[in-house]
Amino acid sequence: MSTSLRRVMLAGATGLVGSHLLAALLADASVCEVHVLSRRALPCQHAKLHLHIVDFNALPTLPPVDELYLALGTTIKVAGSQAAFRAVDLEANLAVAKAAIQAGTTRIGIVSAVGASSSSPVFYNRVKGELEDALRALAPQALLIAQPSILLGNRAALKQPFRPGERLAILIARLVSPLLPGRYRPVNAADVARALLQGLPLTTGVVTLSSNTMVDGIHAAGTHKEMAQ
Repeated sequence: MSTSLRRVMLAGATGLVGSHLLAALLADASVCEVHVLSRRALPCQHAKLHLHIVDFNALPTLPPVDELYLALGTTIKVAGSQAAFRAVDLEANLAVAKAAIQAGTTRIGIVSAVGASSSSPVFYNRVKGELEDALRALAPQALLIAQPSILLGNRAALKQPFRPGERLAILIARLVSPLLPGRYRPVNAADVARALLQGLPLTTGVVTLSSNTMVDGIHAAGTHKEMAQ
């Protein structure tokens, strides 16, 4: 098999964006191995798929891959507390990144959120920002940060609960979308996955993608490459 073929790793394959990442990676002829880290078995099988059932609090030595995609996430309601939410969205993602870098990974793509900032007064945005800062500190060769606004997609197909407040927020956001700044517009989960998959192999340094960037293409206005300090 050609050494030019890519080996990738994905954490969060059962989520809204992660499920699109997994399907696209398995269908990509340039990818020869897809290593998925999960707490439970997946409902799919594929010749490229290598499933690793793991405890994110005690990860084993990970196989070497070229790219890592981080899509682990939950909600405070599902997690049960802020501490439990933080354990998934920050600690589990960061543990995977550290283990993957130790195994030789140099390129990381992450699903974050619009408004992510470690100084945000909003707990959700603050945790997302703390993860972004921690990943920057690891200094991978490439770090591609997707910062979507409200995510659109088929949650029912993934057996995810559709919360009434979320349904209302999506409806309102769709109605006022033309009036919103691009980074705050709703974005399909499939577009987020596609932007990460197209962008990560080409990224150097740290690059952030906003919602309008992920809809219009990775070279559109809204792509921001951070300058080295």
